[in-house]
Amino acid sequence: QVQLVESGGGLVQAGDSLRLSCAASGYTFSTYVMGWFRQAPGKEREFVAAISWSGGRTYYADSVKGRFTISRDNAKNTVYLQMNSLKPEDTAVYYCAASYNMNARASDYDYWGQGTQVTVSS
Repeated sequence: QVQLVESGGGLVQAGDSLRLSCAASGYTFSTYVMGWFRQAPGKEREFVAAISWSGGRTYYADSVKGRFTISRDNAKNTVYLQMNSLKPEDTAVYYCAASYNMNARASDYDYWGQGTQVTVSS
């Protein structure tokens, strides 16, 4: 049974940092691209970042480039999202997801976690 479990969300102030983790099980983690998406209330789910199966390539949404860093540890079946210089507009539920394809289309991701809430106060 495939499981993706996010953790690390919380309430922080603008300018603070958070690190999200996503622990995967039930499939061969090291052969999948991993991505992070987010969804704010009343908005569509949007792409945040993706990382190739080896970790050698990364891809970011323009809105987070330079502030967020995606990484993975295949030995631990875990993907991370380091979020620095957080802004109120980063407030959303953050989801990790797995795909064979390195892109920003949510429809291409096969497995999804339940999400973790990130709230940034001004």
